[in-house]
Amino acid sequence: MAQLSGILVALITPFTDDKTQIDSARLKAHIDHLISAGCHGLVPGGSTGEFTCMTIPERKQLTELCVKYAAGRVPVVAGTGSTSTSEAVDLAVHAAQAGAAAVMVVPPFYDPVNLAQLTELMDEIHTSSQLPIMYYNIPSASGLTLSPTEIAGLSKVGVKYLKDTSGNAPALTELLFGLSDQITALNGWDTLTFYGLAAGAKGGVWGAANIIPELAVELWEAVAVKGDLVRGREIWAKAWPICKFLESHNYASAVKTGVELRGQATGGLRKPFALLSSELQAELKQLMKDAGVETV
Repeated sequence: MAQLSGILVALITPFTDDKTQIDSARLKAHIDHLISAGCHGLVPGGSTGEFTCMTIPERKQLTELCVKYAAGRVPVVAGTGSTSTSEAVDLAVHAAQAGAAAVMVVPPFYDPVNLAQLTELMDEIHTSSQLPIMYYNIPSASGLTLSPTEIAGLSKVGVKYLKDTSGNAPALTELLFGLSDQITALNGWDTLTFYGLAAGAKGGVWGAANIIPELAVELWEAVAVKGDLVRGREIWAKAWPICKFLESHNYASAVKTGVELRGQATGGLRKPFALLSSELQAELKQLMKDAGVETV
């Protein structure tokens, strides 16, 4: 399998208007838009995708649809984390059968596991699915904080990639410069995207790319491909206010609101969550306009 790199979109999950089902037509249209904008991969079933509000059959359906609609143009990294090992293994095995390139695994997120338990979990997932694992490092949700060395050590049990949503830039730096021979770190904290790419991250798993895929790809090309930091700063000056806004509110709500503001129906969010209030929508719309992003 080719190395995962570039702008990997932490994908929203479009629902029907009554929110009872995944809306496959909306999902296909969104995926086609992202790929045509130049995005390099899809990561469905993560936090931005509202996986905690979906059933196991729905999560499997989402993976199947994303692989189908990507149609080999970009890799799909299926979110398969769960609070139980049996569910996480089941989802990962299904992802392999469906044609996913890798799985993204968040640790159990109600009762934190310890490092030994996490290692066993990753080993079972990798052994059963034979897919490379992207470890979803999000201590604010999982309650588990690992050192860079401990994260890199997970490479022994099939963890090839890291989505770093810790917000800890020094730790990310250590992973990029001191431990890159063990694990490939991708940035997963929106407001650190420019720093992460400039520091040498192989890419980013980025929810904002649902809203600003064109700017996201421009930033990648400028900073990671061409090494043009001056141009990168110009692009980042447009994207950063949007990223800061997204991180300041319920993230999935803010991202779906941004997609709606671009004229793409999403079906909204499943309760207890909802799209942002009209006042916050107006604020986000202005930020998008300031960045040169077309809105409705």
